[in-house]
Amino acid sequence: MDYVQRIRSLREDRDLTQEQVAQVLQTSQTMYSRYERGASELPIRHLIALCRYYGVSADHILGLDREKKRTPR
Repeated sequence: MDYVQRIRSLREDRDLTQEQVAQVLQTSQTMYSRYERGASELPIRHLIALCRYYGVSADHILGLDREKKRTPR
């Protein structure tokens, strides 16, 4: 699962509309829809806002929390 699927899942699990989340991000529903479809990349400021809003880490949204940690060489 990639980040576009995760942000959609987070929204749907809370029974929110794209318009509601777009308001939190201070963007349009059309732009937010583009993020969920992967048509536009999610700006870092919106990633941070979504993390705060949903109470999750950026690693969770980005799918990094399940990857193996690399050991330094």
